[in-house]
Amino acid sequence: MTEFGDIYERYFKDVYAFVYSLSRNDKVAEEITQETFFKALKGIESFHGQCKLHVWLCQIAKNTYFTYLEKQKRFSDEDVPEQEGVRIEDLMTDKENVFRIHQALHRLEEPYKEVFTLRIFGELSFRQISQLFGKTESWARVTFHRAKQKLQTRLKEEEQ
Repeated sequence: MTEFGDIYERYFKDVYAFVYSLSRNDKVAEEITQETFFKALKGIESFHGQCKLHVWLCQIAKNTYFTYLEKQKRFSDEDVPEQEGVRIEDLMTDKENVFRIHQALHRLEEPYKEVFTLRIFGELSFRQISQLFGKTESWARVTFHRAKQKLQTRLKEEEQ
């Protein structure tokens, strides 16, 4: 088998085009393609030539993409039940409401305050937040959603 760099050069565009046809998103296609080649590099000894190399790579890409979709679906905000009445995302468009959110956020205990701030205002990914705290990505997601729920509850209480 040729050196893996040659395989990468030869098949990158094909795998990227395949993933792009699934995702219709440049960034997702690039990320999935990179992860595909990483997985292929780790598992190259499992390729026995029973199919063409680009077919094997596209199978890895397809499985990686579907795993990515499942993770996105599992952790999307739509899967988290909203508290009645108050959605923080809707309030962020008005300066007065932003100030109310900052006031409520200021009274929030740690680590909820910092995780929420890093996610919303710092625009960090859950992975980056988890690395900052030395915790898992799931911890960062759960902590963010709990912070969001606590803020929603406090904002709702202030309205009454």
